[in-house]
Amino acid sequence: MSTNRFGVRTLAVLAVAGIAVLGTPTIASAHVSAQPAEFTQGGRATFAFRVPNERDNAGTIKIEVTLPQDTPLTSVRTRPLTGWKAEAVKGKLDKPVTIAGKEITEAFTSITWTAEPGTKIGVNEYQEFYVALGTLPEKDTLLLPTKQTYENGEVVDWSQAAGADGKEPEHPAPALKLAAKKAGDDGHGGHGTTPAAGSTDTHQASAGSDQTARYLGGAGLAVGALGLGFGVGAILRSRRKA
Repeated sequence: MSTNRFGVRTLAVLAVAGIAVLGTPTIASAHVSAQPAEFTQGGRATFAFRVPNERDNAGTIKIEVTLPQDTPLTSVRTRPLTGWKAEAVKGKLDKPVTIAGKEITEAFTSITWTAEPGTKIGVNEYQEFYVALGTLPEKDTLLLPTKQTYENGEVVDWSQAAGADGKEPEHPAPALKLAAKKAGDDGHGGHGTTPAAGSTDTHQASAGSDQTARYLGGAGLAVGALGLGFGVGAILRSRRKA
């Protein structure tokens, strides 16, 4: 009888563990990040700044992204988001830069999303701010330092680059990984590229960020099935002994 009870308890504990894994929502990261984050040099990138609220006593009301000036971006488009005002600022460069054989004297310097009255990213919430950028520079990584402002006045500066050892810093900047353009690639298709903002391809832009959740869901299902198997086996063994 005691073995039978042990088998039932084992089944219950493992089943609950599997359900807990399946039912736990996941966020790709605990800091501001770009989702997805891999694109092609010389092409365009449509992605979202994913911003989780990390404070339990204040909501996020402003996001400000600083754009690079050494490899300036000449095209910036934001996707409308209810309750938020987006502003892309353009200005003259300190030094002209040549891109694709053309001299560039002005480019976008920043993007700011400001919450309208009554809107914020609340406790245990996150928001995604979609943007389309181009033309992407010919470099391995494009850092996009971001400041996150809370309603209590606190400002968190996500601007640190990863160290030489690849270790993530305390406040990492959102970054795009840029792969070299392949022969015959015009930069508008292939590795990591997505359509410009305003298109109906939102699902594709967020598919990569949901992949982790699918993997964890599958793992939870496997744990639940394993627990069920152990529990049933224990019950059958106890009955044969009886």
